Parts: sequence; C-alpha cells; structure tokens
Amino acid sequence: MTVLVVTGTGTEIGKTVVTAAVAAARADRGVAVLKPAQTGLAPGEPGDAAEVARLAGGHVTAVELARFPDPLAPATAARRAGLPPVRPYEIAEAAQKLATEHDLVLIEGAGGLLVRFDDEGSTLADAARLLAAPVLVVTPAGLGTLNTTALTSEALRARGLECLGVVVGSMPAEPDLAARCNLVDLPVAAGAPLLGAVPAGAGGLDPADFRARARSWLAAELGGNRLAG
Repeated sequence: MTVLVVTGTGTEIGKTVVTAAVAAARADRGVAVLKPAQTGLAPGEPGDAAEVARLAGGHVTAVELARFPDPLAPATAARRAGLPPVRPYEIAEAAQKLATEHDLVLIEGAGGLLVRFDDEGSTLADAARLLAAPVLVVTPAGLGTLNTTALTSEALRARGLECLGVVVGSMPAEPDLAARCNLVDLPVAAGAPLLGAVPAGAGGLDPADFRARARSWLAAELGGNRLAG
C-alpha cells in the first residue's frame, strides 16, 4: 500500500486526527500527506496537512493543492472564490509524484466521499479510482454512524473501490450504549474491519504524547498494535 485515501462519513468527525495517527504510526517510513482542497481558511493559516505534520512528526511531508476561503464544499468554495477547482487527475498526479519520494502517501479528503470538487460532479472517489487506491473510512462513534458508514461503503463498492476498513475518529472516554454496540456493528455495516478508534480529544495532546500513543489506537494494517475489530 503506497497510497491510502482517507475519507469520512461527514465533516468534523476526526479525519485529520486519524490521518495524523496513521502517519505517526508509520514513523519508520517517509510519509506524505496530501490535502487536495483546503476550505475555510485564509492564506497563511495552518491547514489540515500542516496539522497532520505537527502531530505526527518531522518524517511527514505536508502538501496542499488548493485553498479556498469559504468553509464550504470544494466545488462551491472554488466557484465563490473565482478560482479553478481541483480535478481528480490533479490529485492523482500529485499523489503519484509523492509516491516516488515517500513510502506512504495519505490523501485526506474534504467532508464525505461524494462531496463535489468541481461543477462536473467529480469527487474524491474519482481520484481514488484513478490511483486504484484503497480507502479508509473515518466515522463517528454514536447513533447514526451505522447508516452513514453503510452508505459510504456501498458507494465505494459501486465504484469498484476497496474499503480498507473503518476507524472511529473520536471515541468518548465513557462511551454510551450506542457507541459500545457500534464497535461491534461497524464492521458489519462497512463490510470491512474496524481498524481503530482514536480517543476524543487526541488532537489536543502534546505531539510527543500523540506519537507515543498513536499505535495503540490503530490495528496492524495501519501500522498499529491494536487488535482489529
């Protein structure tokens, strides 16, 4: 696995922190994180790729292809900014170039799998298909996650894409009944293994502590030592 696409069942569910955890768990390798479209930030503000590098460490190369100031879907944000959108082939070309210089390239999407990158309806799934890359799905812990996980996994299968597995992006310290049961049911909904659960608030840890703990949150398929669910 040289390129791994990280998507989510929605927004603000922990994709960046999960991406950072995977990068930290692969500290013995050269890792690049590619953010195709960063929205909602002004020039000069640190974006998601920079946050992954901050948490995961100096072995990570952070690359951002485009930035749009409005906190909207990439296609809408690009149109409002009067800037060209990011196309799937541009994502694929950037990832392929990074893969010649790094052992692992992590592509972090924006929002969910089918969020539009341009007005023609291109999505992160199109970039994954061009790369023939597996997809890691980040999902919430609580009620509703089984449905959105199943929908995302079904969309991947319909496009001939591999769902490598699922990671819970923000696991409460004291999970309620739904969250506890979902750890058992998520692999069924996804048709793929549960490959980790990152604790809520992990992004606020000191980076050294984050790196020390990252492997314990992830299964071996992602470089960790947690048993897969």
